[in-house]
Amino acid sequence: MSDVRRQVPRTDAVLADPRLVSATTRLGADLVKAAVRTAQEQVRAGEVAAEEVADRAVATLPASASSLCQVVNATGVVVHTNLGRAPLSAAAIDAVRVAARSTDVELDLATGRRGRRGAGALAALAAAVPDAGAVHVVNNNAAALLLVATVLAAGREIVVSRGELVEIGDGFRIPDLLQASGARLREVGTTNRVHLDDYERAVGPDTAMVLKVHPSNFVVSGFTSQVDVRALATLEVPVVADIGSGLLRPHRLLPHEPDAATTLRAGAALVTASGDKLLGGPQSGLLLGDRDLVERLRRHPIARALRVDKLTLAALQSSLSGPRTPVADMLEVAVAALQTRAETIVERLGEAGVDASVAASVANVGGGGAPDVELPSVAVALPARYAAALRAARTPVVGRVERGRTLLDLRTVAPEDDDLVVAAVTGV
Repeated sequence: MSDVRRQVPRTDAVLADPRLVSATTRLGADLVKAAVRTAQEQVRAGEVAAEEVADRAVATLPASASSLCQVVNATGVVVHTNLGRAPLSAAAIDAVRVAARSTDVELDLATGRRGRRGAGALAALAAAVPDAGAVHVVNNNAAALLLVATVLAAGREIVVSRGELVEIGDGFRIPDLLQASGARLREVGTTNRVHLDDYERAVGPDTAMVLKVHPSNFVVSGFTSQVDVRALATLEVPVVADIGSGLLRPHRLLPHEPDAATTLRAGAALVTASGDKLLGGPQSGLLLGDRDLVERLRRHPIARALRVDKLTLAALQSSLSGPRTPVADMLEVAVAALQTRAETIVERLGEAGVDASVAASVANVGGGGAPDVELPSVAVALPARYAAALRAARTPVVGRVERGRTLLDLRTVAPEDDDLVVAAVTGV
C-alpha cells in the first residue's frame, strides 16, 4: 500500500494553477494558501483525489477577502437588522466603488483648497427635506441623539414621556444613551398615557429640551394618549423628535410612521433619523432642523468622533438623488408580480424533483419601523429541513420556518436573485 502523503501535490505546484494565481491577486496569498492546505488535508483523509486539489481549492475560495458574504434575504422582513438592514441600490454600490479610490471628499478641485466634507451628500439630503434649515450626518441614529443631548443638555434636563423610554437593538436603552451625555432625564406621564399639562409642569429653567421618541418597534393600544409634536412645540423649549426609521416624506403604506418633513412643519426644532432603514441608504444618522442648532452640533468636538466616511457619504448621496432604492421596491411591489415569480420558481424546482409549492405569506417592514403594518406577500414553501441547508449554500438563502415549512418570501428577494434561489434549493 502506497503512502498517501506521497500523493499530495506540492503547495507551490498547486499555487501555479492560473486560476489560483489570479485569485491570489484578487484575494491575497494567505486566503488562497489556506484553501490549498485544506484541499491537501482532504487528500490525506481520502476525501479528495490528488489531481483534484486545485479544483477543490478554487471551489472553496471566498467571493471576497472579507469574511462577509452575500446573502439572499427571503425572510419577508424588508429592513432586516441581522442582514445589514437596507440593501443598497446599484447606483449606490457603483458610487461606493468610485469613492473607494482617492476622491475629492474634502477638496475643492476648482481652487485646490479644502472643501466642505461630503458637500454633495449634504446637498442631496437638504434637497430631499426642504423644510430643514440645515442638515448634518453622523454614523447612526443613536450617535445623532447622543450628539444632540451632549450639545444641548449636558448638565441640564431632558423632559421625555415614560412611554417613550424605549429599548433598541442588542439591549441598548434610550435612557442610558441620554444619561451618558451628562444630561438628566425628567420623566412625565405614565407608560400608556401622557398629556400636555404633564410637560408644562415639568418644563422649567433647567430644561434644555423636550424629547419626542417614536416607539417604532412596538405598539401600545387601548387606553392610551400621547402628545404630538405640534402641541409640544407650544412649549418654551426646543422640541427634538427622534423619528427613528428614516422616512423623509409621508408614505401611503405607512400612515402611522412619522416622517421628517411633516415633523419639521409641525414645529420640531430638530429631527433625528436613521439612513439605513426606510430611506434605503447606508448606516448613518440624520440631523435635520434649525440652522443655528445644526451648526452648533456640527462644530462640537464630539461631532468629529461621530463623522461618517467617504463610502457612506457616496452611498447616501446616491440613495437620495439616484434611482429608487431596493427598500422602496420591496415595499411597493405588486402581489400579482410576486405570485408570477413564485409559480415560475416552483415550476423550475419541480422539474428538478424538489417538493415545492406556492404559499401566501405576510411580510413586515422590520428595522424597528411600522410594527403594526403587515404586507401581503407570496412565498415558495419547502420542507422545514431546507432552512438550515440553505443557510449553508454557497450563496446563503435565509428564509423562515413557519408551521413546519421553510418559507422563502419573495417580497424581500430581488427578481434578479431568483436564479440564486433556484440554484441554492436544487443544490440542497
